[in-house]
Order: sequence, then structure tokens, then C-alpha cells
Amino acid sequence: MAGLVPSTASDHRDPEALHVRAAELQSILETRLADVDRLGSELAMFTMSYRQRVGLLYEQLDELEREIAEAEHDVRAAREGGSASADRPPPARPEPLPRFTTDAVRKLFRDVAKAIHPDLAGDELARHRRHMLMVEANRAYAVGDEERLRAILEAWGRRLEPVQGEDSNATARIARRIQQLEEQITVADSELAALHDSPMWKLKAMVDEASGRGRDLVRDMVGRLKRDILVAHNRLDAIRSIR
Repeated sequence: MAGLVPSTASDHRDPEALHVRAAELQSILETRLADVDRLGSELAMFTMSYRQRVGLLYEQLDELEREIAEAEHDVRAAREGGSASADRPPPARPEPLPRFTTDAVRKLFRDVAKAIHPDLAGDELARHRRHMLMVEANRAYAVGDEERLRAILEAWGRRLEPVQGEDSNATARIARRIQQLEEQITVADSELAALHDSPMWKLKAMVDEASGRGRDLVRDMVGRLKRDILVAHNRLDAIRSIR
């Protein structure tokens, strides 16, 4: 990703150069926003697939391990005649895993929707950007991705939309537009960096890299989890057969 070259002092003295610079920045911004939309969509699709294929298996394994801990406690209690262990509390039940959509996610999604609704746009570019972000927010909401929803909202709070209204000084107006475009590009770059730095994106990168070598990491995870679940089932059955 090429770095942003700041406008020079000479740009601000030459109206024609200002218009050229604004057009260049507009093109850069559209490319950056398209990258954010594309990566956000890819990450949302990967996250949903991963949670469906792997996350549910982790939940199943966690539940089995909880049942094993309780069964072992019951066996110990029976062996000790219930006296010494009567005062010993059973193993703590783990907190239930959060569902994909929580109250916090719902509230955050409402805040995002109020901030970026396309009807609030001042022009077609802004409307398109808001629409694409709303699509991304819907995807994040569907998988309960609070981190992504928060990133969308925070990035939007730093974003400036195109200058509206008339200005007696056309040169000053286009100069302000250039400044806004540069700030919007900086925000888009921050969004891209946040996507690349997210744990789920790093996992996706590992999966993609392995796929390029002909290996399916997610399938391997699923296989290991299914084996662990089978072992846990057998262990639970063995413990219960003692009682």
C-alpha cells in the first residue's frame, strides 16, 4: 500500500494544481475504501465460517469437560461416603460462552446504524461509503463481532465528509477539500491496519497460507476437536460407569 504524499505549498498557490491534487486524492480514497470494504467482507465471511465449523465444537468440548469435572466430583463424594466431601463444593461451572449476538453488540450496532445511515449522506460518494459500511456492520452484527463494530464507529467518528455549501473563495474551498480527503485516507489506512492486526485476520492469513501449500488448517482443527470430543465422551462414559 503506497503511502500518502502530502500536498505541497505550491499546490495551495495554483488552483489548477489543487484540482489535480484533489482528483488524485479522490482516486486514492476510493481505492482505500474499496480495500476496506473488500477486506471487511472477507474477514466477516471467514469469521462466520470459522465460528460455525470450529466455534460450536469448542462449545461442545467445553460442555463435556464441565460434565467430566462434575462426574469426577460425584465419584469422589461416593467413595468418601459423602461425609468428608459434603462440605466440599462441586467444581465451579464455567461461565457460558457468549452467543454471537449480545446486548452489548445490539446496542453498538444501533449506535453504528444511527451514525452511518446512508440517508445522512451529503453526496453520492458519501452515500455509497455509508451503504458499504452499513453492509459491513450488518455482517459484523450477524457474527457478534463487537470489535469490528466498535472499529467502524470509532473510525467514522474521526471521518470528515465532503465540504458542502458555497464558499466565496473557490481556492480555499478546494484546499479544504484536499485536507479532508487526506484525513479520510488516513482514517481508511487506520481501518486497514486494524483489520490486518486483528487476531481473526491473522488466523485467516495462516489458513490462507496453509491453503496455498495444499493444507486445510480449519479442517485439521475440526478433526482434532472431533477426536478430543470423542475422547471426552469416552472418558465421561467411563467415569459414569463407576458410579
